[in-house]
Amino acid sequence: MKMIVAIIRPEKVDDVVDALEAQNIPGVTITDVRGRGEQRGICLQYRAGKMQIHTLPKTKLEIVIPDKDVETTIKTIREYARTGKKGDGRIFVLPVEAAAWVRTDELIID
Repeated sequence: MKMIVAIIRPEKVDDVVDALEAQNIPGVTITDVRGRGEQRGICLQYRAGKMQIHTLPKTKLEIVIPDKDVETTIKTIREYARTGKKGDGRIFVLPVEAAAWVRTDELIID
């Protein structure tokens, strides 16, 4: 099993989640986060002057899937999260050694 962690723009979350559900990947944990990458924040211009914003709102998606679904999931996230501008996000793939259901005590070991 693998965990995919995707950091994307908040306005693209619904598109990505709907596309993942259409791919039969319904389980997603969604967290609002703040951060920065290559974009290094933004500079806003007001009447009173400029204001530098160092961290921007982003959304983190966490998805645990079988190894066979990794490429399809990454492709789906990239397709539906992309705007073509800096700040579109990142995708990380991590190994998952085991998963357990709280309700049933069922344990899955990879």
